[in-house]
Amino acid sequence: MKAYDRKLVLEDGQEYYGYGFGSGAQRVCEAVFNTSLVGYQEIVSDPSYTDQTVVMTYPLIGNYGITDDDFESVNPSLGALVVGDYNDSPSNFRSVKSLGELLEDCDIPGLSGVDTRKLTRSIRDKGSRRCIMTSPETSVEEALRIIASTPIPHDAVSRVTARKRRYSRTADPQFTVVAIDCGMKLNILRSLKSHGCNVVIVPYNATAAEILFMRPNGVFISNGPGDPQDVPEVVETVRALRGKVPIFGICLGHQIISLAYGARTYKLKFGHRGGNHPVKNLLTGKVEITSQNHSYAVDVSSVGSTRLEITHLNLLDHTVEGVECAADRVFSVQYHPESAPGPQDSGYLFEKFTQIMKESK
Repeated sequence: MKAYDRKLVLEDGQEYYGYGFGSGAQRVCEAVFNTSLVGYQEIVSDPSYTDQTVVMTYPLIGNYGITDDDFESVNPSLGALVVGDYNDSPSNFRSVKSLGELLEDCDIPGLSGVDTRKLTRSIRDKGSRRCIMTSPETSVEEALRIIASTPIPHDAVSRVTARKRRYSRTADPQFTVVAIDCGMKLNILRSLKSHGCNVVIVPYNATAAEILFMRPNGVFISNGPGDPQDVPEVVETVRALRGKVPIFGICLGHQIISLAYGARTYKLKFGHRGGNHPVKNLLTGKVEITSQNHSYAVDVSSVGSTRLEITHLNLLDHTVEGVECAADRVFSVQYHPESAPGPQDSGYLFEKFTQIMKESK
């Protein structure tokens, strides 16, 4: 058997040996798992995974390669990727390169041949932990020393946000939306444009005055990496904008809106990541199958003291999945209604946003 050439060491000393692909970089990240059956390219290029080592629970990864059309960001910032079985010879007429080639281009280390079921159960039972992807010659003691001496980053949003204002236009626009980019997925941009929105993308630290000066029909707060309390600038901006313009938030945007209204957030034991979470819409009684990617959640007990109404609940752990302040024309969801490659049960939320903007004109 071929000798192992890479390993993953968790901060509690657990070791997982395997075979490296992609970049050979040594990287300290937070270990999380994703239960999606497809969509590894979208996962690798989703800015919300910045500083995280993603363990794919689906066993075979890389089999359909990488395409030009399925990226969620221009510069993928995933920390590292761990898979059970990596396929370096993809079969797909749309493929332009292998997953390993993409990871190498983006300096993202990959590890295959790992017992991902055991690793996932460890994360599920003991929670997300910091880890290091390194050489098999690195001792456990040295690996733990490196992990302990590596600061926990709190600047992820500032690293993935737009550097300056930019525009993305659509044919026959009906609305102008300012999108606060905290690490926005490209399919959110596509979804807004497909609903008749010209989109002005602004950095995360754009002020309310700067946004209102553009006279938008609505404001969108995007997804992004890290703790929502690390971006008080965006929380303050939402607080200043509420009631003045319709606002729609997704994922990190949902948490930021909740903080702006006085709710609290907390870190989940191992987060929600995958395309199979059932969420109940309390306004309609319907259950939606949703795609999720987040480590933090809104404290359900804190919402009652705010002007927000809970609109959606996760049926697996009863966490808050949606809130709304109808009087202020503000609403948000924790999951991803624009999810690519799916599911697509929640696309109606973009129609709700455009309807609110239409009524507010």
